[in-house]
Amino acid sequence: MIASSRIRLRTKGDSDIIDITDRVTSAVAESGMKDGVAVVFVPGSTAAVTTTEFEPNLNADLKKAAERLAPGGLGYRHHETWGDDNGSSHIRASLIGPSISVPFAGGKLMLGTWQQIVLVDFDTRPRDRELVVQLLGE
Repeated sequence: MIASSRIRLRTKGDSDIIDITDRVTSAVAESGMKDGVAVVFVPGSTAAVTTTEFEPNLNADLKKAAERLAPGGLGYRHHETWGDDNGSSHIRASLIGPSISVPFAGGKLMLGTWQQIVLVDFDTRPRDRELVVQLLGE
């Protein structure tokens, strides 16, 4: 069986990290499936989905690491294409990726004790985001 749903949210941009674990958990519960895989995907090329321990100091560390890997304010050639300022946002999102797969059993996500599913919006401005949650299971 396959079930699809969407998560809609507003972000602040600038490496905004949002815990979406409860929303994915709700999608699994609402599907009635007991065992399978949840795929969470963010359309767009300046945001990413991953897992982390969602706590303020680690969130700050993740933001600093992203800045070190793809510093903002550089002359990215992407800026020449569209006249914008988010070349670093695209690079950061590409390094993490737009989706994650999480198995579930007994109707519960099989995450570690300190592991949450997060959206990271690297864009340089606030955005309305819509994530796709697709469940494959029974």
